[in-house]
Amino acid sequence: MLNERNPIPVLEAIKRVTTYYKKGETEYTAITNAHNRVLAEDLIADHDVPLFDRSPYDGYALRSEDTAEVMEKTPKILEVVGHIGAGSVYHKKIENSQAVRIMTGAPIPDGADAIIMLEDTTAFEEDGKSFVSIKKALQHHQNISFQGEDVTKGTALVKKGTVINPGIIALLATFGYAQVPVSKKPVIGVIATGSELVEVDQPLEPGKIRNSNAYMMIGQLQRAGAIPKYYGSLPDNLAESLKKISKVMQEVDFLITTGGVSVGDFDLLPEIYQELGADVLFNKVAMRPGSVTTVATINDTLLYGLSGNPSACYVGFELFTRPIIDYFLAKETIGMQQEQATLAVDFLKTNPFDRFIRGRYEIKNGLLVTEPAGKDKSNMVHSLAKANCFIQLPGGTEGYKKGDQVTIHLLGE
Repeated sequence: MLNERNPIPVLEAIKRVTTYYKKGETEYTAITNAHNRVLAEDLIADHDVPLFDRSPYDGYALRSEDTAEVMEKTPKILEVVGHIGAGSVYHKKIENSQAVRIMTGAPIPDGADAIIMLEDTTAFEEDGKSFVSIKKALQHHQNISFQGEDVTKGTALVKKGTVINPGIIALLATFGYAQVPVSKKPVIGVIATGSELVEVDQPLEPGKIRNSNAYMMIGQLQRAGAIPKYYGSLPDNLAESLKKISKVMQEVDFLITTGGVSVGDFDLLPEIYQELGADVLFNKVAMRPGSVTTVATINDTLLYGLSGNPSACYVGFELFTRPIIDYFLAKETIGMQQEQATLAVDFLKTNPFDRFIRGRYEIKNGLLVTEPAGKDKSNMVHSLAKANCFIQLPGGTEGYKKGDQVTIHLLGE
C-alpha cells in the first residue's frame, strides 16, 4: 500500500535513487556561452604554448656574449638593425654588436639568445643610424619565454566533467574552441501543490500563502546546472491532475512536485502515483526535516515528491535530486561536498532520525566552524537565505555540544 510508510536510512534512499542515474547527451555551445557549463570532453593541447620562443618584455633582442664586458660605468653600444612588433617576424640573423627592438610576445630572432628590458637601455641616433646603450650584462637565455614552457602539445589540461570557469575559457580560446563540447542540461519540471498557495504576484488572502517553494526550486535547479520548467500548480481534481502530470512527463527529463505527499485528506500525490502505475522507491526517510520525501519512477523517469515545508523541500532536493543532475551532466563531483567542522553552539535536541540543519560555516584560525543559520523548524523560510551548508547530526543521539565535530554538506553559491 502506498500509504504504508516505513522509514529507510538516508544512505539507503540515496542508493535507491542512484539506480536510475542516466547521463545526458553532448551538445556544442559558443565559447561566449560556455561559462558554468560542464565540459563534455577532455581538453587536450594540440600545440605548444608558447608556439615559439618569444619575448616576455618590451626591450631589445641581442647576443648575450656582446654584453660580457658591460660594467656600470662602461655600457656597451649596439646598433639597432630592426624592429619586431607582436605578431611580426624578423627574418634576418642578428650579427656581432647588433640588437633588434622587440615587443612583448614577439618571436626571438635568429642569432639572439637574450632579451634586455627597455628600462636597462638608452636609445639614441647618430649619423642616421639607431643605437642602444646596454647598461647590464646578460646571461645566455636570459628573459626568454621558451616554446612549450606554459603547455606542451598533448598535455591533458582539463578533464571532462569540470565546470567551466573564466580560466578554462582562456584555455579553450587558446586552443581554438569557438564551439565548446558541453553536457546538455536536463529539463526538469516543477509543479506546486496545495489549495492554500497563491502566486508570487498575487495578493494574500485569509488562509493563503505565497508559493515560495516552486521559485526556490527553480533557483536550486539553476544553481545545479539544470533547466527548470515551471508548470504552475496541480488542480484539486484527481483526473485533471493525472492528465496534467502525464502530459508534463512527456516534456521533461525529471519531474518535481512540492507538497501533497503526506497522508492528509487533500494530499493527492500517493493516489496519483498509484493511478499512474508508478514504482515508489521510498515514501519515508529517517531524516528531519523532510521525512515524507517520496521518489517514484515511471518508465525510468523519476518523479520527486518533495515536502511542502520550505526547508524540508530544500533539503530533499539537495540530497536526492542534485546528485541526479550532477550525474546527468557527467560532473566530476556528484552531490554535495562534505567536510568536518566544529560546532560553535550547543544543539541539544534529541535526534531519533538523522537531522540536517540549515547552517553557516566559516574559517576561524584555520578551522571550519559551523552553527545553525536560524531557527530549526521545517516550515521556516528565513534560515534558508543565510545557509551555506547543512549540518548533519546522526540519528539516535541525545544532542550535540559546542566544540563537537560534525559533518557539514556544502551548498555552493
